Formats: sequence, structure tokens, C-alpha cells
Amino acid sequence: MYSKRRTTRSTFWTNFPVEGEARSAGETNAYRVTECHPLTRQQENAALARYEENVKNAFDSIETHLRDIAALRHDAEFERRAQALAVERLGFELPSHVLAKAWIDPLDMRALYAWCVFETYRRWVNDSYRQPMDVADNEREFAVFLQACGYHYLDFTPCADGRLAHAVRYVLRLPKTQVRRRAHAGAMFDVEDSLEKWVEVEHCRYRQGVPNTPDAPTRYLKVVMYHYCSSDPKHEGCAAHGSDDAKAAGAGLARLMEFRTAIESGFCCGASIDLLLIGIDTDTDAIRVHVPDATGDMVLNRYIDAADVYAETARVSPSQAHAEIIESIRQVSAAHDASAPNPGMTALIAKLLENNISQIDYVRQYHGGRYRDVGHNERFIGSGAGFDELQLRNLTYFAYLKTVEEGAIDLDVGVKIFSGLNVSRGLPIPVIVRFDYAGSVPQARERAVERCLRVGQAVQTRYADLAANGKLHVLMAIRESERDGGVEIIASTLAGESTGVH
Repeated sequence: MYSKRRTTRSTFWTNFPVEGEARSAGETNAYRVTECHPLTRQQENAALARYEENVKNAFDSIETHLRDIAALRHDAEFERRAQALAVERLGFELPSHVLAKAWIDPLDMRALYAWCVFETYRRWVNDSYRQPMDVADNEREFAVFLQACGYHYLDFTPCADGRLAHAVRYVLRLPKTQVRRRAHAGAMFDVEDSLEKWVEVEHCRYRQGVPNTPDAPTRYLKVVMYHYCSSDPKHEGCAAHGSDDAKAAGAGLARLMEFRTAIESGFCCGASIDLLLIGIDTDTDAIRVHVPDATGDMVLNRYIDAADVYAETARVSPSQAHAEIIESIRQVSAAHDASAPNPGMTALIAKLLENNISQIDYVRQYHGGRYRDVGHNERFIGSGAGFDELQLRNLTYFAYLKTVEEGAIDLDVGVKIFSGLNVSRGLPIPVIVRFDYAGSVPQARERAVERCLRVGQAVQTRYADLAANGKLHVLMAIRESERDGGVEIIASTLAGESTGVH
């Protein structure tokens, strides 16, 4: 199921009505909610809604504005008028080498579309660092809370599906700088890659005392998030698992256990690691948390659902709601004759559930309780390593990879999705390859450039037929992660004699 995208015009930072304000007729987010859960952070919801609306409209308006530009192609002053309209509507110029050929060749609308997606992406990333919009928990506050729960690091793997791209910032309301997010198709993360990260984190504890010293009684927490679709479970679930909810959950749990086994086999039994499995209904953003027992073990049928928690605590005070959530976690364990999780894990699960309550109300307030785009509706494919600012639902399908060979499965799923979203309508698949680097490391930029170019070329080679016909375009970019600057464009399949940033 592919939903039609709205194409109303907006820029990234225009005003957006807060909860309760009426909007013009016809806008899909015109919902009025008079009552929210006592734990819901309504001002935060309004800020996040404003951000989501502005960013997505910047991408979704592209098609409408290009239609208007295409209507001018037989005008004697086409190039001048097209550029003027692009600057007025989109905020940037179009590639002059594409427009210059319009009098003799058909106007390459696929190239113009990809250009606009890439330039909108570049402007959005740059704006996101100039005007940060992180309204989740304070970074320092959450770091202190996490260690108080007994954890010094949170390694989070959601499915690469774009409907989970907002899992950290929106669904769980966590500060993105405190969570390592690596998305993979079906949440099937690379065990060796995560093992390397665990070694790096533990090494930093021993050598630098970061984020705490090795004698601190804390553990490394690995979290997997799978997904399901309550309105159309057989068709709009996880594509990597054939829309089989049980298979998606079971595979996520199995991969977590493989990770634990790898650490205990390679280092020591009982190494400093805990596991957590979370499911999400992509229709409503309500989560279910599979509650571990006192030893850290999980089973698929022992979980607590945030939608149930919401209903059970909607008429009590915030303090009562918090107490009831804690008790509900204990009751889930007791109902399955399992020992309760340790107090730190219980506190963390309670916080995730409480944070998710705000997101449930967010969907009620601004999306009528259930997203209209229950299926895929991503705007571009992101691949590589980086993209920390990608915290919006269905904006991008993201495949974490270092080489195309190791990320082939994830990329193939993304291309299949966009074959339905874009290619079937004559539009190209926009692919952004990006690698971030640490500027303080000698030659790091040069290595990032080399890797970015290599992966970008490999993408074109793997999907050669699409690329040759202009049905797939690739932008290659890097970013210095230790600064608040934007991305640096390295190359693009749209390169010409006069291409601006591309």
C-alpha cells in the first residue's frame, strides 16, 4: 500500500499550530484533542509536530513545484523563468546544464527531481545544526539516569524501515546524542560490528574512564526494535520478515542472544551486557516491551504494551501513573511465573513507557490516532554511516553499511520499496551515500571521501539498469562529526558543467 503524498508548500522553520488550534480545511493534521494523558508533554509534542510538518513539506512540495516549472518548458525565456520560480518556491536554483538542454531535448524531469531532493536534504541538514530542534530529555540528565539504572551505554538497532526512523527522538523521546543507532533491515544487526563497538566502549572505560570507570557496576545495553502493523498485519509488517510479526520478534530476540553469546564466548561469562527487545505498532507508535527476568532472559509472550498502560493510567495523577506503571511491569513477570527484572531495568522500562505515552498522544493530536501512511512513504534512501539528524518517520529508508556488499540486503529492500513509491510513477530513486568522520583524526577526511566515492560507485554498479535510465541518482556526501557544520558534497550522478553544490 503506497499512500499519496501531500504537496503543500512550507519551509523548515515556519510556524505550526499547537495542540487545539484549528487549521485550514483539507490539511491532514487538522485534529483537535481536548484531553491528553497526565504524563504527556504537550509543549514538546507541539514543537515536534512543527518540525515534522515543516521538514516533510519541504520535500513533498518538490513534485508540485516541478510540475509548474515543466509547464513553462516551451516558453522563450524558459531558463530564466524556471530559475526564478525555483528560487521563489524551493529556495534554490536548478542545475543550469539540465535546463539549457530543454530547447532541443526533452526536459530531464527525473534529474531535476533528484536534484531538488538532494538540495533540500543539504539545506535541511545544515539548518538542523544551525537551529537544533532536540526537545527530548536533557542529554546530561539522561546520561545520569541511565547510569543510575545500571547502564553505561545504549546501543539501539531498529529496523531500517522508514516508519521507525523516528524511534529515538519521537517514539522513545531519548536524546539522540546518548544513543548509538544503527538501523538494519529486519533489525538484523551485524553481530561482529556490535561486538567491535562493545570492545571500543569497554576500552574507553578502562583507558579514559568514559563514560565511567571500569569498576562502576554498570552494563552495556543492547536494544532491538522490530515492528508490526495493527491495521494490515499481513501486508504492511516488516518486509524483511515477510510481514510475519512473530517471525520479526523471534528473529530480533535470536540476534540479541547471538550477540550475548559472542561476547561471553570471546571474553568472559557474564560480561557486562544486558539485552532488551521492543516492538512498535507503526500505525500508532505504541510500543511493547518484552520484560526480561532477573537473569536478563526474555520470552516473546512476556511483554507490556504501552497502549494498555495508557488506558489504565489515563485518569490518575502523574505520580500515581508512574507508580502503576512500575507495578504493571512487576505484574507482567508474576503473571508468567518469572522473576521481576532488576530495579534498574524496571526503572528504564518504566521511563520508555512513560515517554511513549507522549508519542501515543502525539499521533492522536496530529495524525488522528493512526497514521494515514500506514505503509512505506519514504522520500529518499540514506546509506553509509552518519545521518544522526534523521529522526523523522517515513522520511528516509536508512541502511547502515560500510560497503555495498555487506549492506546489499538492506539496499535491495530499499530499492524494492522505492520501485513502488517512485519508479512506478516515473520518478527516480534518490540515494544519499554519506560517511561522517572525526576531524581530530589525521587523514580521516580523506578516508571518508575515498569510502564515500567507492560506495557511491558500487551503488550505481549494483543497480546499473536503473542508473543508466536516470531512474536512480546518487549523492555522495561527508560530514565532520566533531563540529556543528552541515554536509560537504563530494560528488553526484547529476554533475555537469555548472552544478553548484553537486
